[in-house]
Amino acid sequence: MSESVTKSGGCQCGRVRYEVNLASHDAYWCHCRMCQKATGGIAAAFVQVDAENVRWLTQPDWYRSSAIAHRPFCAQCGTPLGFAFLDGAGGFDLTIGSFDDPADFVPVAHAGAESIHEAWLDTRSLPRHFSATTESVAKRWKAAGLEVPE
Repeated sequence: MSESVTKSGGCQCGRVRYEVNLASHDAYWCHCRMCQKATGGIAAAFVQVDAENVRWLTQPDWYRSSAIAHRPFCAQCGTPLGFAFLDGAGGFDLTIGSFDDPADFVPVAHAGAESIHEAWLDTRSLPRHFSATTESVAKRWKAAGLEVPE
């Protein structure tokens, strides 16, 4: 990415929103147990940004996730939005999944590698099921009078 770009994001319910000026689309996976617990996933996907480049349009809630870090989230819907060290050093991380359009991000590194679940790294050979063609999902969206979201 040769010049900076502004991207937006927020939580699932829409209460918390942000804009960030990005210098790069380089992202990373953090596999540490803290990130696994904080997201409920096998890893957390982040992009690191300068904290001063994040503009909260509506303020997130924060919780102290360890003796050295705290994390923004939405207390209404539970969406994890990022990670920051308490001392403010080392940049600020936003969760890739909280961006409105996360398609441009590219993972370039693995952090917290001591806790990687290797079996989950390369899943290309697994069958892929799409929400719109999974009957148990699609019929519920249709019954709600809605289209299956992307």
